Amino acid sequence: MGRPDLNRRHLLATAGGLAVAGSLAFAALGTGADALASGADTRVRYWNLFSGGDGANMIAMLDAFRAEHPGIDVKDSTLQWGNPFYTKLAMAAAGNHAPELGVMHMGRVAGFSPGRLLDPWDEDLLAKYGVRKADYNPALWNRGVIDGKLYALPLDVHVQLCFYRKDVLKKADLLGDDGRMIQVTSTDEWFDVLKKAKAVQKKGLQTIGLWTNDQNFQWWFFVAFYTQLGGTWFDDGNTQVLFDADKATQVLEFFRRHVTDGYVIPGAPTGEQFINGAPFTWEGDWSVPVFSGAKLDYGATPLPPVFGKQATHAESHSFVLPHQAGRGGATNEAAHELAAYVVTHALQWAAGGHIPAYTPTLSTAAYKKLTPQNEYVSAMNHQATEPKVWFAGSTGVLAQDLGPLVVSSTMGSAKPAAVARTMKNHLTRLLASKNPMDGRTAAQGGAAA
Repeated sequence: MGRPDLNRRHLLATAGGLAVAGSLAFAALGTGADALASGADTRVRYWNLFSGGDGANMIAMLDAFRAEHPGIDVKDSTLQWGNPFYTKLAMAAAGNHAPELGVMHMGRVAGFSPGRLLDPWDEDLLAKYGVRKADYNPALWNRGVIDGKLYALPLDVHVQLCFYRKDVLKKADLLGDDGRMIQVTSTDEWFDVLKKAKAVQKKGLQTIGLWTNDQNFQWWFFVAFYTQLGGTWFDDGNTQVLFDADKATQVLEFFRRHVTDGYVIPGAPTGEQFINGAPFTWEGDWSVPVFSGAKLDYGATPLPPVFGKQATHAESHSFVLPHQAGRGGATNEAAHELAAYVVTHALQWAAGGHIPAYTPTLSTAAYKKLTPQNEYVSAMNHQATEPKVWFAGSTGVLAQDLGPLVVSSTMGSAKPAAVARTMKNHLTRLLASKNPMDGRTAAQGGAAA
């Protein structure tokens, strides 16, 4: 998945901007004019944002599909992660240069003007190729439903996790009989665990990596623990802010205490510290290949339910159909077939740390043998997600507005209670603001499942 892009840019400014950018940006990505692969009679152009280990896994899955489906030429293009990807995808859809298939983070779908920049999936076609609603966690499937139509087909759930060093925790008597970290159900228990781990850890290392000065990670952690407290964002119609500043303050004070009690070294490289012996780090599940590759004796569990309720931040890579004028026919069916194939053959994808969204994969013997994936697969059932509004989602406006506020509290440049009030003011402004893609507010956007 890689590190987030921290520079937010509005995706669309004017229709003129679309026309100019659309005329310049897409020649290298394929327009359908190039020849089909030898022996193929149908092309699927597929844009994704997968690099690193995710990219390698996706290429392996595409190569397997090509070998089994010689009649379909898959032309895949990898674009820069984050807003550059979403900008190009939006301009391509608006300028009739869209590929047959694309990938988006689920949280961005509501803001992508479904029905104008995205086309809905044909659920009967998906069923023909083995993918049905019944094969999914209901809450995850419904996140992709806008105005009664499916616009996003989930590939995975990727979650924030508590990684821990078993070798260090064993010395601190913090492992259970099953060899996993002991259960934690309150903030007092959590800080007691940190205290015991710090007493036996290597000198010069932090006890836990929290990405204290990274606005994206801090925001993701905030969403998780605010959800644990039962915090809500808006009413069902997205007309009123229900954000609870008192609950938000509890979360912010919890984060800040990690710094004031000396368990975090602000700015320290979290992954490197963990590899070198730090007892804990909170990271995305995409770090699994890194830590496994380093041959660490480690485990990974969903973020600890310190406020009583299990909830860990989750996003989802999902397949989408960028809008095409006259979408249909053999190329559209091939796009459905390709997406369904990747979804139903996601064991390769699970090796990268992500939880496959297609639930039959989770019950296979091969998946159950994956470690530490089999330790945190339960996170599928207690996902903490951002609200379903146009300004939410990975690297979206919501994270870019509120993430720096969380950082300011964690790092001590602002008081938690004051930050919580400011967050509520920002939410009020965002709720009244208009989506630059279609000029509608969240209340006007039709984001009801």
